[in-house]
Parts: sequence; C-alpha cells; structure tokens
Amino acid sequence: MSTTGTPTSAPQPRAHVADMRSRLYDIIRRRSFGRGEITLASGRKSDFYFNLKPTMLDAEGAALLAELTLDALAGENIDYVGGLEMGAVPLAGAIAQLSFMRGKPIQAFFVRKKPKEHGARLSVEGLAPGESLTGKRVVIVEDVTTTGGSAIKAADAVRESGAEIVMVLTMVDREEGATETFQQAGLAFRSLYRAAEFLKS
Repeated sequence: MSTTGTPTSAPQPRAHVADMRSRLYDIIRRRSFGRGEITLASGRKSDFYFNLKPTMLDAEGAALLAELTLDALAGENIDYVGGLEMGAVPLAGAIAQLSFMRGKPIQAFFVRKKPKEHGARLSVEGLAPGESLTGKRVVIVEDVTTTGGSAIKAADAVRESGAEIVMVLTMVDREEGATETFQQAGLAFRSLYRAAEFLKS
C-alpha cells in the first residue's frame, strides 16, 4: 500500500504458456482462419485459408505471437530473427521489441522479395551501416507455411550473407510439404500451430 492508502501497481505475472497458446488460438481462429476455396501462393487449391495479418496487427495477437515465439526459442542464443516480406515483417518487429523488454535483445531484419533497384540495392533490410549477418545465429520466421518456398528464399539470402540458420519457425504450418522441403534443405523446422488444430472443430 502507498502512504495515501491507494494500492501500488505491481508487475503482473506472465500468463502460463498453455493459457497464452489457447488465447492466441482463439484470436487466430476468429481473425485469421476461414473456409472457402482459394488459390494458395504455391498455386494449390484449398478449401480453407489463413490470413495471419489481422492477428499479427492486433495488439494482443502481436504480443502473444512474440511471447510464444521467444518461449519456443529459449536457450537457442539467437542473434537475429527475420524472414521474407511481407509476413515476417510485423513478426520480427514484435519479437525484437519483446526480446529487448525481457533483457535479452534479438535484432530484426527482413528479406526483400526483390532487391531494390536504387540506393543500396539491398536484399536484406534492417541492418545499420557496418552491421553484418556474418557468423550470426539467425531464425527465419514466417506467418503461414505451405510448401516452405518463401522461407527457403529468405534462408538462401541469409546464408549468402554469411549467417548460421538455427531453424525456420512458422506461426501456422499448413502441413502441405514444408517439413520435407526443410529436411531436404538441411534446416530445422518448428511451428507454433498446425492446420489440423483448426480443422478439427
């Protein structure tokens, strides 16, 4: 209690991981999951879709994605996190911010789908002059993964920059070949959620 008799605000304990995961599941299902025939980026047809942008740009959704991602990366000693534009950009930013607030900063970057045709003509964006990914431990993040092609593009650019790719981490794995793609590329792969979790109910 303060001297005026008004309770002082104390830091709130972090929610249990299972509770955060359940809450984020509800947000993704409400804001980012739908039924209906669509054509995926890979060219395949599907009767369901994930558009994670409404979750990544939701205040609570962004915070929970960052919390669960950092929990998944605990103990990995990561230097940088990033991936292919556009899906990885809000993810990487939220993760970097929360990592700083936790006292273990991880820097963010993103890979352009096509290098700029003017200026520095960079394919990897977010590094200050003199900074390099050479020798850094990097995690490639992605919002939704189908066959893994987008993450492979990002991984190729990052490897060309001299980084060590620790893993690819996606928020939702559609389970349509990404695991095999990453195995062939020699990349570890994890996901926060699988499509089957949303299709079962």
